[in-house]
Amino acid sequence: MSDLFDQHPEALPPQTPPSPLADRLRPRRLADVIGQEHILGPEGPLGQMLLHGNLSSLILWGPPGVGKTTIARLLADETDMAFVQISAIFTGMPELRKVFEAAKLRRQNGKGTLLFVDEIHRFNKAQQDGFLPHMEDGTILLVGATTENPSFELNSAVLSRSQVMILERLTPVELELLVQRAEKEMERLLPVTADAREALIEMADGDGRALLNLLEQVFTWKDKVDRDALSRRLSRRAPKYDKSGEEHYNLISALHKSVRGSDPDAALYWFARMLQGGEDPRYLARRITRMAIEDIGLADPDAQRLCLDAWQTYERLGSPEGELALGQAVMYLALAPKSNASYAAFKNAMSAAKQTGSAPPPKHILNAPTAMMKEHGFGDGYEYDHDAEDGFSGQNYFPEDMHRGVYYLPVERGHERELKKRLDYFARLRAKRKG
Repeated sequence: MSDLFDQHPEALPPQTPPSPLADRLRPRRLADVIGQEHILGPEGPLGQMLLHGNLSSLILWGPPGVGKTTIARLLADETDMAFVQISAIFTGMPELRKVFEAAKLRRQNGKGTLLFVDEIHRFNKAQQDGFLPHMEDGTILLVGATTENPSFELNSAVLSRSQVMILERLTPVELELLVQRAEKEMERLLPVTADAREALIEMADGDGRALLNLLEQVFTWKDKVDRDALSRRLSRRAPKYDKSGEEHYNLISALHKSVRGSDPDAALYWFARMLQGGEDPRYLARRITRMAIEDIGLADPDAQRLCLDAWQTYERLGSPEGELALGQAVMYLALAPKSNASYAAFKNAMSAAKQTGSAPPPKHILNAPTAMMKEHGFGDGYEYDHDAEDGFSGQNYFPEDMHRGVYYLPVERGHERELKKRLDYFARLRAKRKG
């Protein structure tokens, strides 16, 4: 036989490709699941159910990649039940009837069925009602997974027969544990610097599945990469848009910097050069409105309104008369007080939002329109500012595990001088409330 393979290498049996990293690292026991200690731990609701042997139907509510499917599969193993998985997106009533019939046969043979329904909120009311008799007579133990609020998406009848478990996004520490498990499985360290390792975890944004997909790519690299190289390799960069060549960008840069430099004559000159070159006045209208937002901001709130008025005037009058309105806006911007504080504040807030990912708001500022949400502490401790002294409660509105961000730093110019006084006033009140 070996001679035959030597003579005809094409007859060799094909090699089975290795399983995906996510499949190889799938936990074999509930104790191996990373995260969700608040429900899986010895004192957690699921831990207590398993300890006392009284597992009930469940709704697992949480973001993607936090272990909903894995937990459901392991629950079936722990309770010696048949695990059946369906997706609400691809399953209709005929398929559901077959699932229920098969579960009845298993039950007659002494075997229970844990039916895991992914994206259960996608089922309509009639489909959800179809589960009820089979849940009540013990034919199935339902475990539904959803990324949407069950209070709004699931029938009250299904909710009343289930316990809702809220799963949380994985923390950076938990994601780091996942990286270490992957390194052990691959029998090599991740080829990245310590800074890039942190960046990789940030990219996952609390999603274990996303992290494993990223790791699978990184483990194929031969060289060790830093944060910048990691970002280049793992993200797609939008192609540069070139409307009419380098000169176009040179002139708009000259116009923008002349406005920022408070030189109305130079700004008007470059504005005229672009019009002479055949630039679309609507493009210029958009750009000068952007200048008002980026370089003047709240130092002169009228600047943005004046640009929009000039833009509308051009649309009504057309060329060449409407271009005069745009030219007047350029001169006004050049002479207006300058501040990029609001622009910088927005960029800082966007950066913080990217780093903290999907951290939820603190529970005391969440609405609780349903009884289930009230039971989980939504809205507890909220202070109505209008009832507080000075109309200011000083409560925290950032995520609970996040340090308070300071993004907006107004300058002592124009209208922002007054806004800075207000910010300082609220800062003093906040310190007073804490005291």
